[in-house]
Amino acid sequence: MASILDAFKEVHEAIKERDLSQKLKVGIIGTGWIAEAHVKSYQKCPDVEIVALADLIPGKAEAFCARYEVGSNVQFFPDHKALIDSGLCDAVSVCTYNATHAQCTIYALEHGVSVLLEKPMCVTLDEAVAICKAEKNSGAVLSIGFQPRFDENMKLLKRIVQSGELGQIYYIQTGGGRRRGIPTPFGTSFIQKDTAGIGALGDIGCYSLDMVLNSIGYPKPLTVSGYTSDFFGKDPSYEHHDVFGVDDFAAAFVRLEGGVILDFRIAWAMNLDTPGDTILMGTKGSVRVPSTECWNGSVGGPLVIYHEIAGEQIETVIPMKHMDKDCFDLKIRSFVDAVKEGGEPPVPSSQILYNQAIIDGIARSAALGKEVEINIPEI
Repeated sequence: MASILDAFKEVHEAIKERDLSQKLKVGIIGTGWIAEAHVKSYQKCPDVEIVALADLIPGKAEAFCARYEVGSNVQFFPDHKALIDSGLCDAVSVCTYNATHAQCTIYALEHGVSVLLEKPMCVTLDEAVAICKAEKNSGAVLSIGFQPRFDENMKLLKRIVQSGELGQIYYIQTGGGRRRGIPTPFGTSFIQKDTAGIGALGDIGCYSLDMVLNSIGYPKPLTVSGYTSDFFGKDPSYEHHDVFGVDDFAAAFVRLEGGVILDFRIAWAMNLDTPGDTILMGTKGSVRVPSTECWNGSVGGPLVIYHEIAGEQIETVIPMKHMDKDCFDLKIRSFVDAVKEGGEPPVPSSQILYNQAIIDGIARSAALGKEVEINIPEI
């Protein structure tokens, strides 16, 4: 057992030397609550200067700037086009409503501005394809905002799967949920159809999908049979039931290239503590990823590998990895490095395109009430 544990010990990276004399000029498009995390992480980068803020609501960007002490040299703009047309920015964070992710990102890329795009990537597969095409033609960097990728425990899961310890993966169960957790502490943009487009499916479902798809190398999705519901959001006892227009629960059965079956479920609200742990089943072993009570892309406890050693059925518990850095900070820092150094995007759109294709397929299948094929055009 010691040899198994040794194989998955934490790998420490060398301290990176950076040129701090050249500052990356960054703009923030959309100054809602997620923009706070972006700004705070950018402020920890000595080689970044936040130079522009844009928001559709008059005065909101100015108030945001004052609240988070962004700086005295920041310029304010009424929308994404005005900010990008100013020519001030080398890169932008797109922190707008889901429904406007695509248009803001495409416009930035078309003008050679690199983009850190908050999750979910967008609402539909067509939008995701358009984003990827704009990226391909731009020469700019596009990274998607999946900070759980930087969690050492998520990296550990991928190392376990990629090591071959589990053999060939053939079945995956994944998802997450909150007993009560519809996100409306800062307004209703997350639950209105015209701004959000999708609900729990895109908000936290994209994290669940990325956890497992990234670990197995992001195979292409082929078909999906999906289901969505809105029983909790539409319940008359819920204070925002009159404007609730998205899903608060989704489930799906997805076939992936390579004969892998993906069993998925996600919830903002349910009469249960969890819809189940994440499980990857392989021909030589399986691994269990414990769920959490209020799932948001994190690991709920030590991973457990179920396998055989010398003919004995064994469970190997892999201790949790300690994180001394914030995953959101690592997301921002890795994006800044990629832009400044001309490197590969930390979370490439070519992978999240498949993630979005599954989300789109679930929504289409649920609307049609039958299984649908997933057809992703060449970019």
